[in-house]
Amino acid sequence: MRAARRLKKEGKPKPSYGFKTLGTAGFAICLGLGIWWYSTTQSGRSSLPNPQVGMTCDMGISAAKSGQVLSAPNTPPTSAENSSVPSAIASSGTVPVPSPADPAPDGMVWIPGGEFSMGAADSSDDEMNDVGMHATRDSRPIHRVYVDGFWMDKTEVTNAQFAQFVETTSYITVAERTPRLEDFPGAPPENLVAGSVVFSPPNHSVPLDNHFRWWSYIKGANWRHPLGPASTLKDREHYPVVHIAYEDAVAYAKWAGKRLPTEAEWEFAARGGLAGKIYPWGDEFMKDGQWMANSYQGHFPEQDTGEDRYTGIGPVAKFPPNGYGLYDVAGNVWEWTSDWYRPDYYARLAMAGGVARNPQGPTSSFDPSEPGEKKRVHRGGSFLCTDQYCSRYMVGTRGKGEISTGTNHLGFRTVRSRTSNSEQ
Repeated sequence: MRAARRLKKEGKPKPSYGFKTLGTAGFAICLGLGIWWYSTTQSGRSSLPNPQVGMTCDMGISAAKSGQVLSAPNTPPTSAENSSVPSAIASSGTVPVPSPADPAPDGMVWIPGGEFSMGAADSSDDEMNDVGMHATRDSRPIHRVYVDGFWMDKTEVTNAQFAQFVETTSYITVAERTPRLEDFPGAPPENLVAGSVVFSPPNHSVPLDNHFRWWSYIKGANWRHPLGPASTLKDREHYPVVHIAYEDAVAYAKWAGKRLPTEAEWEFAARGGLAGKIYPWGDEFMKDGQWMANSYQGHFPEQDTGEDRYTGIGPVAKFPPNGYGLYDVAGNVWEWTSDWYRPDYYARLAMAGGVARNPQGPTSSFDPSEPGEKKRVHRGGSFLCTDQYCSRYMVGTRGKGEISTGTNHLGFRTVRSRTSNSEQ
């Protein structure tokens, strides 16, 4: 936030090691000290004055129009892309085969590609319509998209996998780096501390009109210490790695010979071959009485009752996979995509007409709530998603995040094109 940079220069007190919820000004100061505030995740919740502004519960409602059916896998677009939106529609030279003859890369599954209706549908649950409709505002209109086939990680990248990357490369994440004075001229040196944003629930009910009530900037929080400096990764090897900024995710992907998915690839894969469904598994949040994703139960934000077996983040692959064999494409942690965020991007694609082939996203970022910040699209929602405040575990909705900001509910997974061993 620009306000955070300004407040930081004023020499306000730095954040503490504790987990207390900071006031609006204090928290903004901390974010301005080098880790820009994560404004995406609560953006769709019904109680926010502006549904595009919020912290960390940006989930997705990406069901297609009710009754609309996905084309067969690898069906080419039915019309040519419109050259008036060159950044949004990227051509691809070949159509991949549905089942590659080469063996699957370790931990990945084949996503066959094809044409589908991309964007957010209405919730079938009348009680969720208010929250759900807020979450769809930047996820419409529904438009036709084609993606080539690709490989995708079955799960989000885990702590064990990221640790191997760090051990091999000696990589230091953004959250572990001390903010530089030259990047924040005029800031008091004592305020330039490495850290990250952590969900810090209050011990009592609070109005849902200000996400600063349950988020704190914690000195020393990073992927090794997800809840702050006193926490560790003991028994968390198979949890998703978190506190990952965009450049951290890209660095891992390059090392692994992969890349981050485009937003269109992510949604196509998350649907698992289903069309017109609100969730990756159907239209009902619980399937046959079974929890299908790690989300928030109880009264938000002070009490997660853990009815789905987890209070907070959980290990990967503990809920049923979707039709393509992907785990946790709803809930648990948000995931980075490679697309820049613009709330009007879908409208631009729809105005271009036809079918967007392998869209790569807009050429630049713009969020009206924070016009000066560079943001990428998040997808999938997190363990904080709830119909009380955020319904973006729905498969077509979108999140957004400033590229240098990580939180303890933001991770990523990678993809690989069939024709390339080194992606980004």
